[in-house]
Amino acid sequence: MKILVIEDDLVIAELLSRTFENEKTLVDVVRDGNEGLSAAFRSTYSVIVLDIMLPGIDGWEVCRRIREAKIMTPILMLTARDSIDDRVKGLQAGADDYLPKPFDVRELLARIQALHRRDKVNKTGFIKIDDLVIDTVGHSVTRGGQVVKLTQREYSLLEALARNEGRTLTREVILERVWDEEESLLNTVNFHIASLRKKIDADHDVKLIRTVHGIGYSLKPQRDE
Repeated sequence: MKILVIEDDLVIAELLSRTFENEKTLVDVVRDGNEGLSAAFRSTYSVIVLDIMLPGIDGWEVCRRIREAKIMTPILMLTARDSIDDRVKGLQAGADDYLPKPFDVRELLARIQALHRRDKVNKTGFIKIDDLVIDTVGHSVTRGGQVVKLTQREYSLLEALARNEGRTLTREVILERVWDEEESLLNTVNFHIASLRKKIDADHDVKLIRTVHGIGYSLKPQRDE
């Protein structure tokens, strides 16, 4: 695994560099938004750890340009800003996860491993989360070995959530990027989420589809509910 760290705080940058080196992980560290963007375009990484407040261009703009270039490397935003508006802005820019400072190194490593593992699984053509299996080539879905029949819109929504396991998709992102329907009402998303829940979660103890209040929806096993 090879990681790109874009972080202008020298202390945090050195901490991350030592942490990844101790984990026998290759790491490149840059301290400027423009340099980080160039590195992301120049090399292939397993995960990008991206600060928001950077000299040059900020992390939101770095993230947006990376996604515009069709580079789908998982991005973990690491920042001192933790308001809902900031998180939503990062998610809309294309970030996969969001970890506020100060952080525990163990949590950082766990999140990076989860992003890397999810990315590898998604590239095989099959997405498996708990006992849910999605064939992204044949557009078929099973849960607990049983075929789940979905409409085209339900399938596209489920696949988008699964490809972003654990990451929250806002209703706006679902409308604009998943369905390409900017003019549809946000309630349309709520309706299809409710329909998906009936088909995917209703008869199972482990629920997968969760509501992140004030932001949107995500897909992640929930064993405590």
